[in-house]
Amino acid sequence: MITTPKSLRLQVGIFGTRNAGKSSLLNAIAHQQVSIVSPHPGTTTDPVEKPMELLPLGPVVFIDTAGVDDDGELGQARVERARAIIGRCDVTILVAPEGTWGPYEEALCSEFAARNIPTIVVFNKADLTPPTPELVARISARVAQVVVAVASEGRGLSELHEALVATAPEPMIAAPPLLADLIAPGELAVLVVPIDMEAPKGRLILPQVQTIRELLDLDAYCLVVKERELRAALTRLASPPALVVTDSQAFLRVGADTPDEIPLTSFSILFARAKGDLLTFVEGAAAIDRLRAGDRVLIAEACSHHPVGDDIGRVKIPRWLTQYVGGKLEIEHVQGQTFPSDLSPYRLVVHCGACTLNRRGVLTRVARCREQRVPVTNYGMCIAYSLGIFARALRPFPAARALLDSWPPR
Repeated sequence: MITTPKSLRLQVGIFGTRNAGKSSLLNAIAHQQVSIVSPHPGTTTDPVEKPMELLPLGPVVFIDTAGVDDDGELGQARVERARAIIGRCDVTILVAPEGTWGPYEEALCSEFAARNIPTIVVFNKADLTPPTPELVARISARVAQVVVAVASEGRGLSELHEALVATAPEPMIAAPPLLADLIAPGELAVLVVPIDMEAPKGRLILPQVQTIRELLDLDAYCLVVKERELRAALTRLASPPALVVTDSQAFLRVGADTPDEIPLTSFSILFARAKGDLLTFVEGAAAIDRLRAGDRVLIAEACSHHPVGDDIGRVKIPRWLTQYVGGKLEIEHVQGQTFPSDLSPYRLVVHCGACTLNRRGVLTRVARCREQRVPVTNYGMCIAYSLGIFARALRPFPAARALLDSWPPR
């Protein structure tokens, strides 16, 4: 449970005004002091995350946020940090204090509904002023569950637990498969894993580990090789593999060494389907054809790794795009939770594989791109398109390949 990646956990955001009892509620859920609690408004400044096991749901992460009614220049910065969390929440808990329901609660409730995020309303501090039955009935008609609680005394926690189990969306608990529909039990997948400057010392990166685990769960075989060992490995097999999956950076060499009749794709493209919207990413990759010298391109990474050497996002993708376009592009980068609200200056957004971001977080970013009519794709699809191997990389995905084939020749 402790080592479960955050991107695979059910993510539950706790929102409300200052002193509503959000931090007290999180501390009561976790049975420990996770967030600092005081009677002074605005004690919680930055989001506080608490990973834990919540049976029968499994690994979850609760996110305590600053009060949305914070004021002043610094307070508004805290509110923006809190609101940025909404996009990655699978479930939201809206804490309303002392039986009240004001404009801030109303605005949050409406926003959660507009985003189609299941919401539990907790009327906290009910020992001071409990909510009226009429208010509970009115709010119950709008949200998934309503709980009346006194977090400081532990009252209402069992009801909140039951509400979370009943409310958690099933598709978010069971993550979409990476390749379960591409490999049958007893079949072999070959995974090509380069070991270069960006490879973490002594371990594999998360997409590779998750792919191996899914193959084991499928009772399939898995052969892991480096790119320069692939050709020799394939010649030693009694029968060809059902699929070859490569790190996107090795696409050209792996494509050359893999016979055309063997399906080929990349870890990043598998994640494009499991974490995001594959068809939207296909359309975004095709937008590379419309780029011209001087256009602005945003490259977004969900993690905050320190770039080294020939970094894929800062060096390789800009170089491949520049070569494809035939002129210099204006490349900008964002990392971690940072993602611009205004995407209108950009002609293309290229997102990483999002191994550290949950599915809802990716889909929130994709939806923002679509709303602003800015094409979006991800690393693997951008690389495959730029290097001219895109059609082959999409062959394992019939709907995506059909979409590509429906376009007129370039």
